[in-house]
Formats: sequence, structure tokens, C-alpha cells
Amino acid sequence: MAKLYFYYASMNAGKSSHLLQADFNYRERGMATMLWTAALDSRSAGMVRSRIGLESEAHRFDPGTDLWAEVCAAQAATKLDCVLVDEAQFLSADQVWQLARLADEGGIPVLCYGLRTDFQGALFPGSAVLLGIADALVELKAVCHCGRKATMNLRVDAEGKAVRQGRQTEIGGNDRYVALCRKHFSEAMT
Repeated sequence: MAKLYFYYASMNAGKSSHLLQADFNYRERGMATMLWTAALDSRSAGMVRSRIGLESEAHRFDPGTDLWAEVCAAQAATKLDCVLVDEAQFLSADQVWQLARLADEGGIPVLCYGLRTDFQGALFPGSAVLLGIADALVELKAVCHCGRKATMNLRVDAEGKAVRQGRQTEIGGNDRYVALCRKHFSEAMT
């Protein structure tokens, strides 16, 4: 039976490299996959990219993308063995339910990778629904500068100081975000 998986972590935990390794494992066995990433992330330009240099082409989703319809259309041409979604925090609630339907009715395993919380510690909408309905939740580990598990994403300005307010979504990497444990996140935010 196919399942909906949510692999979540803070920034710099290796979510994209884990996705690309899973994709490689399927393809190495002669299986077909379909990769998705958020169109919102203009840095990716239709690619899933990891910080360690791995990358692969991917379809891009935005809030209007009907993932059920898109994947079913692709499935009509080639039997898909797995659907992998990077930047899953940017999925809408409807899109998460479409992915659940792909697992439940389409019989296709769906592996979603994304952040759990934003720079203020609030759940992203897509992550909230995935945490609620995914068949399997897998936390990937990042490390805070103190050595503890990093679970939070601190947004920083050009001087490295904590940003406490702003839009929930601001695209950036190590130049804009630091993965911290909750203790150090809380200290930085006060």
C-alpha cells in the first residue's frame, strides 16, 4: 500500500540531498519517478538542488497547480513508481490532499520534504496539513552551533542579526537563515 511521507527538518539538514538520494535509488532499480519543487523559489529554476552539489530537474508547482491532475496525466504516459516533492512547506492544503489521494487512490508513494516552521516558529500551511495527515513523519536532523539538534530557522539580516518580523516566506539560504536549537533560537529572538 502506497503512503504519504513527510520528511521535515530545519534548514541545512539535507532534505534535498535525501530526496535526490531516494530518487536515485528508485531510478537505479529501473523505476520511474516524478520530482516537484516550488516555483516560488526562483533560485531553483526547475531544479532540486542540494548544498552538497547534487541536483536534478523537477516540475514546478505554484498555488494553482493541480498535482492530482498533473501526476495522473504523466502516469497515463509512463507508470510512476514514486512522486517526490521538495519545498513541501509551500504546498497548499488542497495540494497536500491531492498528494494523499495519489497515495490512497493512485497507489503511488509520495515523499514530501520541507521545513516544519518558519522564522518565527509558526507552522507553514503545507507543513501543518502534512503533519496532520501523512502516513509517516520522519524528522531529519540538523545541528545547532552548540551541538544540539537544530529544530528552528532563524532569519538574519546582512549583519547576522535576528529578523523578528516580516513575510512568512522569504527565499534564501545560508545568507538569510541559520538553523538553531530552540534554546538559541529563543535567545536570539528576545
